[in-house]
Amino acid sequence: MNQAATYRAMICPRLDGPDCLVAADLPRRSLEPGEVRLEVRAAGVNFPDLLVTRGLYQHKPELPFAPGLEVSGRILEVGADVTNLEIGQEVMAGTKFSGFATELVVAATTVHALPRCFAAAEGASFLVAARTAYHALVEKADLAPGETLVVLGAAGGVGLAAVEMGKLAGARVVAVASRDEGLATAAARGADETINHSHQDLRQRLLELTDGNGADVVVDPVGGELFAAVSRTMAWDGRLVVVGFASGTIPTLKINLPLVKGYSLIGIRAGESARRHPRRAADGMRRLLAWCEEGRLRPHISHRFPLQRATEALHCLESRQAVGRIVLEMETAS
Repeated sequence: MNQAATYRAMICPRLDGPDCLVAADLPRRSLEPGEVRLEVRAAGVNFPDLLVTRGLYQHKPELPFAPGLEVSGRILEVGADVTNLEIGQEVMAGTKFSGFATELVVAATTVHALPRCFAAAEGASFLVAARTAYHALVEKADLAPGETLVVLGAAGGVGLAAVEMGKLAGARVVAVASRDEGLATAAARGADETINHSHQDLRQRLLELTDGNGADVVVDPVGGELFAAVSRTMAWDGRLVVVGFASGTIPTLKINLPLVKGYSLIGIRAGESARRHPRRAADGMRRLLAWCEEGRLRPHISHRFPLQRATEALHCLESRQAVGRIVLEMETAS
């Protein structure tokens, strides 16, 4: 195979935040059995990519490293024992970082055919958010038809995916965010009610919308003061699902609150769960891909940057300018 000896990546040589990212040419390595080499067309930008540049994420790659948890692209090479994928195939894939690059080597088990209705950018911004939302709502919270689902951070990638899946589950969906633009997008994706917590009292409004009963399920990727509000507005037998702390504040919980209401606090780590329960994860992935092919799930992308502007993309994420997803597109992207 006639390929260059190196590829381009945006690497983090020290843990000083997104401003430390620099472009570098990295040497290509040989494939091990069960691996696939991709020509990356696009890479999704996720909140863990921001955290990892500061050493604040639970997974801490060895320096130097490239951020990037998910990509889409074209298969350049397949390793020994890989029989279900072929050179030239358009795919999307997950990884434990390294996705901010023009090439990527991943395990074949993390690679999925690009849905026919997806462009490269959509494929690169689907897996992390969709798997997280599915794990939260289906595998952990067991969201049922007719229940009230409250989605915090509803203008973000995980939030919008949770809004869409909540409607697919037959729930009444309440989207919560701080900007009207994001709430309008959530409403277009199926939210029945919206709350702008920047000027509405979240707790009071939730009680009004639920006739005082509270939320059956809450998906919280935000933490901070929003967690404090919803922890006091849960329904009997409710499920409060902790996804992350985009607010930058890890909240505390007065444990008498779930005791009095009989509700459950559930922490999730979709990636780790998939590693520990691969059969369940595979079943979930088949269901997600079927929804994609049916046109019922689709990432919303508000910002696109070239690879060399990865720092700017991370700052865009941190300042909450985006609605839905941010994507890095390579020069080869169509």
